[in-house]
Amino acid sequence: MKSDVEIAQEARMQPITKIAADLGLSEDDIEQYGKYKAKISLAAWDKMKQRPNGKLVLVSAINPTAAGEGKTTTTVGLGDAFRRLGKKAMIALREPSLGPCFGMKGGAAGGGYAQIVPMEDINLHFTGDIHAVTTAHNLLSAIIDNHIQHGNVLGIDPRRVTWRRVVDLNDRTLRHIVLGIGGKANGVPRESGFDITVASELMAILCLAKDLDDMKQRISKIIVGYTYDNQAITAGDLKVAGALTLLFKDAIKPNLVQTLEHTPAFVHGGPFANIAHGCNSIMASKFALKLSDILITEAGFGADLGAEKFIDIKCRFAGFMPDAVVLVATVRALKAHGGIAKTELTKVNQKALEHGLENLKKHIENMQKFNIPTVVAINAFPTDTEEELSFVREQCKEIGVTVTISKVWAEGGAGGIELAEQLLDMFKEPKPVRFLYDETLPVKEKISVIAKEIYGAENVNYSKAAEKTIQDLNVMSLDKTPICIAKTQYSLSDDATQIGRPKAFTMTVREIRIAAGAGFLVVITGDIMTMPGLPKKTAAEMMDIDNDGKITGLF
Repeated sequence: MKSDVEIAQEARMQPITKIAADLGLSEDDIEQYGKYKAKISLAAWDKMKQRPNGKLVLVSAINPTAAGEGKTTTTVGLGDAFRRLGKKAMIALREPSLGPCFGMKGGAAGGGYAQIVPMEDINLHFTGDIHAVTTAHNLLSAIIDNHIQHGNVLGIDPRRVTWRRVVDLNDRTLRHIVLGIGGKANGVPRESGFDITVASELMAILCLAKDLDDMKQRISKIIVGYTYDNQAITAGDLKVAGALTLLFKDAIKPNLVQTLEHTPAFVHGGPFANIAHGCNSIMASKFALKLSDILITEAGFGADLGAEKFIDIKCRFAGFMPDAVVLVATVRALKAHGGIAKTELTKVNQKALEHGLENLKKHIENMQKFNIPTVVAINAFPTDTEEELSFVREQCKEIGVTVTISKVWAEGGAGGIELAEQLLDMFKEPKPVRFLYDETLPVKEKISVIAKEIYGAENVNYSKAAEKTIQDLNVMSLDKTPICIAKTQYSLSDDATQIGRPKAFTMTVREIRIAAGAGFLVVITGDIMTMPGLPKKTAAEMMDIDNDGKITGLF
């Protein structure tokens, strides 16, 4: 079997003007980035805003494992399948971060014959949106330190500057740093650190902003630190909201590309779902809902993170709801959740499969709490036996959920026809989707609802620092916002080693960060970090480029 990059390099892409024309967009509505990429002009919104929204399908998954699940692959293949059925479909994905691309996760453009292209561009610098986030974030960092250096009129306490710096790479050595050393001319010494760019509040704002004015207002509310007398300091106080916003004048525009089968695809925004809200931009989604009859999008990692945040954060701000959800699983991943080592996953192990199915069942139960019509897509692998596949199908049917076998990795859109047809049937019986919690509830109550209802926790413990932040939130009237829990993606719990369906566990909240501009609270649990590290053997070691510009090893 050819590698993902080899398949992508053999693709015969259509000019992006043709893809845009299929959506009813003229050349005046797009801004080309070469022959196969384009941004959508913000002015094009006026031409389509009165159109009705299409149907919205959310693709999510079980908790990820080293075996892989294929959520993005399913999203891409499903879009191609709908197009094969004659439907006007689009897909909307997040932009890949360079950190995991060179680390261990690889790219995020799908796989096999269900990919978006140009795959190399999308997985590397693309149209520069993530670089815009990095630049704007670090400009704000520089402004803060410059203000302190030149008299500190606002009285910022250097010990309480909460705005760190960012870089779009996995670099553990930057998690904790001391800056401003080397004498008076080099600034005021203080402790700080770096996060990965996609964890920046500015990335969240880019993905949640409805337009440039909304972005500017959100940026002005960003809390960067506190004064000596405990008053919050914002980007607006530093008078740089306008300057930061102008760095997003192009980045805010959705990026248009295509799949291997020429299905139009928006790839825009890239927040992680374990440390941010994990969804592509509202701008891309609202455009796509007007331009298509069916939009297929995904939310990062498992449904406990991505899907919950998609509904309780993104949909709450955007004003739309999914019409159906697809939960992706593989037999191999289910056996991994049953406690089997990666090297043993190709072997039949009924006991491990049965135990691992509890993870899938919990995610199904969670989607039912939102009242979303749900279908399970089993992403097929050649090593799966008919007995294993039949067992998973029967288990799903016993709890009353629709299930199908997806073969989009090997067959492209043709391998997702059955899944597409099942979703078309679901559209005929719409259900009102509901939020999990009322955002005006007390902070601890909202956290408790998510922890107990979605993760299955029995109790929630809080550090002294988290307790103090909750008190401050009440005083600052910032407590009535959605909750974004930062948690390991590998487990329903906050402990990555607790695979399957852990029960009777206690979740620990060690820190709460105020994302006043984004409009939610980031609740840091367990040992999750906002700056990942590289593995012992990195994906970067497998990559190369020859003198003709041909890339190898990218996946």
